[in-house]
Amino acid sequence: CCRRCWRARRARRSVRLAGGLTLGGLFPLKKEQGVHRLEAMLYALDRVNADPELLPGVRLGARLLDTCSRDTYALEQALSFVQALIRRRGDGDEGAVRCPGGVPPLRTAPPERVVAVVGASASSVSIMVANVLRLFAIPQISYASTAPELSDSTRYDFFSRVVPPDSYQAQAMVDIVRALGWNYVSTLASEGNYGESGVEAFVQISREAGGVCIAQSIKIPREPKPGEFNKLIKRLMETPNARGIIIFANEDDIRRVLEAARQANLTGHFLWVGSDSWGAKTSPILNLEDVAVGAITILPKRASIDGFDQYFMTRSLENNRRNIWFAEFWEENFNCKLTRSGSQSDDVTRKCTGEERIGRDSTYEQEGKVQFVIDAVYAIAHALHSMHQELCPGLTGLCPAMETTDGRMLLQYIRAVHFNGSAGTPVMFNENGDAPGRYDIFQYQAANGSAGSGGYQAVGQWAETLRLDVEALQWSGEPREVPASQCSLPCGPGERKKMVKGVPCCWHCEPCDGYRFQVDEFTCEACPGDMRPTRNHTGCRPTPVVRLTWSSPWAAPPLLLAVLGSMATTTVVATFVRHNNTPIVRASGRELSYVLLTGIFLIYAITFLMVAEPGAAVCAARRLFLGLGTTLSYSALLTKTNRIYRIFEQGKRAVTPPPFISPTSQLAITFSLTSVQVVGVMAWLGAQPPHSVIDYEEQRTVDPEQARGVLKCDMSDLSLIGCLGYSLLLMVTCTVYAIKARGVPETFNEAKPIGFTMYTTCIIWLAFVPIFFGTAQSAEKIYIQTTTLTVSLSLSASVSLGMLYVPKTYVILFHPEQNVQKRKRSLKATSTVAAPPKSEDTEEPK
Repeated sequence: CCRRCWRARRARRSVRLAGGLTLGGLFPLKKEQGVHRLEAMLYALDRVNADPELLPGVRLGARLLDTCSRDTYALEQALSFVQALIRRRGDGDEGAVRCPGGVPPLRTAPPERVVAVVGASASSVSIMVANVLRLFAIPQISYASTAPELSDSTRYDFFSRVVPPDSYQAQAMVDIVRALGWNYVSTLASEGNYGESGVEAFVQISREAGGVCIAQSIKIPREPKPGEFNKLIKRLMETPNARGIIIFANEDDIRRVLEAARQANLTGHFLWVGSDSWGAKTSPILNLEDVAVGAITILPKRASIDGFDQYFMTRSLENNRRNIWFAEFWEENFNCKLTRSGSQSDDVTRKCTGEERIGRDSTYEQEGKVQFVIDAVYAIAHALHSMHQELCPGLTGLCPAMETTDGRMLLQYIRAVHFNGSAGTPVMFNENGDAPGRYDIFQYQAANGSAGSGGYQAVGQWAETLRLDVEALQWSGEPREVPASQCSLPCGPGERKKMVKGVPCCWHCEPCDGYRFQVDEFTCEACPGDMRPTRNHTGCRPTPVVRLTWSSPWAAPPLLLAVLGSMATTTVVATFVRHNNTPIVRASGRELSYVLLTGIFLIYAITFLMVAEPGAAVCAARRLFLGLGTTLSYSALLTKTNRIYRIFEQGKRAVTPPPFISPTSQLAITFSLTSVQVVGVMAWLGAQPPHSVIDYEEQRTVDPEQARGVLKCDMSDLSLIGCLGYSLLLMVTCTVYAIKARGVPETFNEAKPIGFTMYTTCIIWLAFVPIFFGTAQSAEKIYIQTTTLTVSLSLSASVSLGMLYVPKTYVILFHPEQNVQKRKRSLKATSTVAAPPKSEDTEEPK
């Protein structure tokens, strides 16, 4: 027969309902309980036609076809919807039809004109059908197609859907991933429009939202080779930290992925997030429940329609003859065989009696898309009702204006509908024909800790925003703790993220060490100079300020020496003043002795200034008296040794005494030498007024916890040594003269104590220098240096006091009779050397 005759016979495999306006329907009758969906459309049409308020006087008819879940076959079937339009355009060609052998062509009734189509299910099928229907301006409403591609109104301008597109689903899945704290996931997609476009939407939204990175994006081939899923699992394990797996795949692929994970002994490792193709179905996870535990799935928000349950459970072979596929469903549902004329009986298969009842003799659960099929039918009915009110005002039944329904006008009415659907939720469309996004979120959980028997539990909802009950989530292993799916673990306090180039969700944690603190998650900065980081380096805190206090253990030794030395010096001075005219005091050179003792006392007194809290007055006193005491002492000793040396050197050459050996001259020389120090210090005070400072660098140790600010005077180590430099020069010069005067007769033994004093003092100061500068980097620098300096000063003063004056004081106090003997020996010794003119104030050689 010719092709037109073949099409006419083929068209008989459809469900037809007569009506004034005909709706088309496309259903996958061999998959996903497609009979439920087809019956849902018949149920909806019955209710619409029985409603006197909706399309009064207008009966809706239908032509329902099987797509076999194949886009090419569905396209062929959909051509029957446009037959009326094609025939209208080609009525003049009817006489040209010829069949082989002269057989007349098969004549059929004129095809009904389909005004709108409900369907299809799979996105690939809807895309193929939409490309044809748009050419003839026939509106189409899908109850299950969710591919984002169908939102393109420039290509699919006559397409609408009562289910939300996968772009909403992808947004919901991104929100779930972020709510769980995951930032590193992989994606799996079945090859085809649904899987690829869903993953593409997820990747795009996650990139725009930020905070989620895709470790791997893997596509499952349409016809996978043996071992393909094992390779897929191995690829996923190349990024083991990406435990979260986003799946846009069909049921068969989901099942085979779970099987491969079990074979790889990775049960519990992957954290599945499944799209609506997984939903709350048991078929993908049957006998694989242990691998699916913890899986979070998403499903368009739906409800079970009680009226449909009552309708469908009362269907039988007798009252449902309009559905030509119902008999096949009956056999499959009750596992029996109907006896047909001409068919051979099968003794193995039980024969159907026709008395079986759905729900009583078989299990029954309403298919998930029933609600959306009903809503799609009602959306078209409400649009036709609005169109009828405008084109046929006040009339019942069709008017001439609606007999040739304009598809473009009907599309406008469809896009404008807004009513409560079969589940009580609003039904509406946006400018692209998409329904609002409303999803239920489920998690497959083990029952009583057994992975073998569990179920899907509702854990949240998504309607533009996510509401997820994290407390209701359960996981394998630790039931309450959300597992991590992160490229890098969060950095701890005081650590910054050092990003891995090209992977914004991967980083290395770098500690903010030393004196740096964490400003934000990516930045470390150094604390200001007067501050140090907190223990966890998350902020800065003031650096403690320290100084040498009176109660410090470091201050005890120098203070003890200073107190004892001051008391000893005071005792010597008091003894000398009381016995001012005794031979020993006069022989010691009273004037220089008092000057020398004053310098010694000042040396002891500087210890108290070094321990006192630094201030402007204390700092000024330190500058002045630190070098003044030593300068005064060494000036006096230098003058004394120089006088002795010149007297005996002059006595070797002549009987006349050397110049400037009188007490007045000696004092003038001493004060002249001391004035150099005083003038220098005064100039320093004028050029740089003294003040206290807090030095945060002196004790800025490697460990910030040991860092301290040092309250001190504005004197550096070098300036401190410079303050003592002049007196040290005098000390060296005095030592030189002491060495030169070492050959004087034993009777004149004043030079020998001075020499021993200077030798000992030099040793003390030679030991002081390396100790002082060797502790420059020590955390105890302020204590060690101050203690070393004051102890060295006190020891040098004690040597001078002990060598030169303590023996004399002892003699004066406890052996006064030795004064006369020393006087006689001194007079006898004058016969061997030239002596200066005797006077009351002239020191006599001993």
